[in-house]
Amino acid sequence: MVVLNTTNNGESNTHLVDALSTTNSSGRLRAALTAGTRRDPALTDILVARCAAEPDFFVRDMLTWALCRLPADLTVPRLIDELESDNAQARSQALHTLSKIGDRQAWPAVTVLLHDNHDEVARSAWRAAVALVPSGNEAALAADLVTELGRGDRDIHLSLSRALVSLGESVISVLDAAVVSPDPKIRAHAIATKQLYLDPDSGFTLSSELAQRVSIVGPQT
Repeated sequence: MVVLNTTNNGESNTHLVDALSTTNSSGRLRAALTAGTRRDPALTDILVARCAAEPDFFVRDMLTWALCRLPADLTVPRLIDELESDNAQARSQALHTLSKIGDRQAWPAVTVLLHDNHDEVARSAWRAAVALVPSGNEAALAADLVTELGRGDRDIHLSLSRALVSLGESVISVLDAAVVSPDPKIRAHAIATKQLYLDPDSGFTLSSELAQRVSIVGPQT
């Protein structure tokens, strides 16, 4: 249950809470903006709860912005708790918000979701992990992420490739191992990711198409 305090000007947050769940997306967007402007810690729980239910991408992004403006010692533990939710959107949005806040105390909880069964949750976890990885843990993270090669559709492939590429040189050795995989889908994804690392301007679609053609000939020697 959310307990609402009053704002500095004496106005109750009740109207704002109601506006966050109105049927009009523009109204919800304005309400999220107002919540971020107020920076009232009493709104923490309701903002987190709305992230789990909000259908509009832009409103969710504004809710994340509002949460980022609140004290991290309040929001981060609450968001970490949200990572255990049965609601996939709740987990995904909590991961996204944690990546924006940038507090590394969330790192252990984020890594638990790197292989989540829900693609959007896993993709959010990859992005959050890359944002929060402690110095010196990049190689271990790369080795963990590379096991997800070949998962999902093109958009999921691209998200994983970008996460891997952002880890820098530590990713090369794990990709070199993956390009000799007996699985042609994993092999193609590894080749495309390595090409993206070597030439970020090459374009992932072309790299992926080339990788699929190359992988047909079998494991590289």
